[in-house]
Amino acid sequence: MTGIASAFRALAAAAAALLTVTGTAPAAQARPEPKAPEEFVALRAVDPTIIQEMRYPTVHDFMGEPVDGYRDSLCILTRPAAEALHRAQVRLLRRGYSLKVYDCYRPQRAVDHFVRWAKDLDDDTMKGEFYPRVDKTRLFADGYIAEKSGHSRGSTVDLTLVRLPALPTRPYHPGDELVPCYAPKGERFPDNSVDMGTGFDCFDTLSHTDDPRIQGVQRANRQFLKSTLTELGFVNLAEEWWHYTFKPELFPDTYFDFPVARRSVAGH
Repeated sequence: MTGIASAFRALAAAAAALLTVTGTAPAAQARPEPKAPEEFVALRAVDPTIIQEMRYPTVHDFMGEPVDGYRDSLCILTRPAAEALHRAQVRLLRRGYSLKVYDCYRPQRAVDHFVRWAKDLDDDTMKGEFYPRVDKTRLFADGYIAEKSGHSRGSTVDLTLVRLPALPTRPYHPGDELVPCYAPKGERFPDNSVDMGTGFDCFDTLSHTDDPRIQGVQRANRQFLKSTLTELGFVNLAEEWWHYTFKPELFPDTYFDFPVARRSVAGH
């Protein structure tokens, strides 16, 4: 027993010495990142023609910084949702349009990042574009930010329509003049999509799909997108013209937290 105790003391001393030198315990290793379940796919693997302009890996979002958990600029969805988008795309291409996705699966860590930002009332960097008429103290009460998101279940997508041939969208540069997201299309940040009356992620009641103030071509564009997707099993969130969920969801009660990264779905 004495020999065993001595050996343990020697090992403990060696571990303490290593901790002093390196600042880390020898047994402390980073846990591997979770991978997506096999039911998830990269949208490009199902339909490479759908335009992807993923906003949250960039600084052009309502926080003004890349969002936690977005390692690569790609759309990940459950396979049934991706295949339904493919069917919509086939229909739209015949009519001279393409879908464009802004966000798809969203990890819980990204939602947590939104929550932390919303609680920091001193950070209003992007207010001039994304929420000009909403006081930041109202973001939770008014439903713009929540602690859970259907996106984390993998069958929800934020998207719009682009008239073909698609023109490039110029990149956003930090410091660019911020124009309200509900300004006339020719004044707000340029987007190669059709005119939906507001930009993506516009925290304003004008973003409600059937807001009566949205008329003419803008209303027709919203209804065209809605009718196309509804016929294929998608359900629109009434408060956001861009937000659709494919039903029935494969994971109606599960909020995933694997990163948006190529290796999350590699080999599926």
